[in-house]
Amino acid sequence: MGGVSIWHWIVVGVIVMLLFGRGKVSELMGDVAKGIKSFKKGMAEDEEPVTPPPSAAPADPRIIDQQPTTPAQAKAEHKA
Repeated sequence: MGGVSIWHWIVVGVIVMLLFGRGKVSELMGDVAKGIKSFKKGMAEDEEPVTPPPSAAPADPRIIDQQPTTPAQAKAEHKA
């Protein structure tokens, strides 16, 4: 009791067919299939590696001298 049997699903299917008609249900299923195909195509496009444009040259790295941040570090640097 309380479970959904195959007969419940058959009754629901018949009611849906009566309400929407056979053409409307097949059209809806076609739209669902198109949506799934579009989703898969979009996921496949996202998997392609992103390459930077050829005109973008990498910037030259800059060397930054580390400066002591506290007076104690400054004294230790000065003594060494």
